[in-house]
Amino acid sequence: MWYRRLRICCGICGTDVFEYKADPFKYIPVNLGHEGTGEIVKMGKNVKTDWTGKPLKVGDKIVCGPAPSGDIYGLMGGEKHFFNGWLANYMVINPNSVVFNVSDMPLDLRILIEPAAVSSHAVAKAKEIYTFKHGSTVLVQGVGPIGLMVTAQMKTLGIRHIIAVDGNPDRLALAKKIGATATVNIQDGDPVEAVKKLTNGKGVNFAFQCTGSTKGASTIWNFLGDHGGICEVGFFVDNGKAKYNPHFNICMPETKVTGSWAYVPEDWVEATEFLRETQAEGIDMTQLVTNAYPLDQLNEAMAKCMSGTGVKVCYKNNE
Repeated sequence: MWYRRLRICCGICGTDVFEYKADPFKYIPVNLGHEGTGEIVKMGKNVKTDWTGKPLKVGDKIVCGPAPSGDIYGLMGGEKHFFNGWLANYMVINPNSVVFNVSDMPLDLRILIEPAAVSSHAVAKAKEIYTFKHGSTVLVQGVGPIGLMVTAQMKTLGIRHIIAVDGNPDRLALAKKIGATATVNIQDGDPVEAVKKLTNGKGVNFAFQCTGSTKGASTIWNFLGDHGGICEVGFFVDNGKAKYNPHFNICMPETKVTGSWAYVPEDWVEATEFLRETQAEGIDMTQLVTNAYPLDQLNEAMAKCMSGTGVKVCYKNNE
């Protein structure tokens, strides 16, 4: 086994909030934190490289993907996993884990690799059912951290028409900064009519549903034009049932639909390259990191995350 000090940073995910509030996954006792990045302070003698074959040494900065079992660090319950969560001063990495050396990336960028892996997986699933073109019109409903990541990835893919839909004006403004070409605030009237106006009545070619809201999941179909596609990203937990009309929403317009769930190791490679590309293109993704707290203020950090007034809330241990 090998270790590193988490004197760096860990983002708080909506999944952490669900577990913090109600333990829907039945993980307790659990050490939370899966959006982390840290510094190696001790290594086992047989550890030489990261998952891609890049050399590793003490002092390198890393992130960690899914465990060999498929479990995600910070979401593994039980006493034997007490040292497998990022919300700590130190953390243990199990043998043969998926680890990436990201020493060349600044702190506030590498903390975004895990959520970028989620969006990278969603984009990969979307590509399986739809061929994106520069002239495609893509809609992202829900521009929290994941929706913002999807927005920026569409931008780096060269998509020229990206519509962000949300009810938070600050998040919509941030979406414009990182790639959205138009925004629709659901508080300002009928969002479907607004999107139809932006698309000359045609609707969008593809839509990512990132809200986790059953109302949002029911509405997403109405933004689409004929022969469009949807990727459902928002439901990581059971938030209830949504409604749609199979005839009008799927069969008659010949809508393609896919779902996206978490990620695989290859998505972490894609996420890292995507974030590096944003740097090259002058897209400042570190704007997503809006609030930072020390570890002893974790309750305050959770409250801030639940308030919806930040974007990516994190803790930074500066010891």
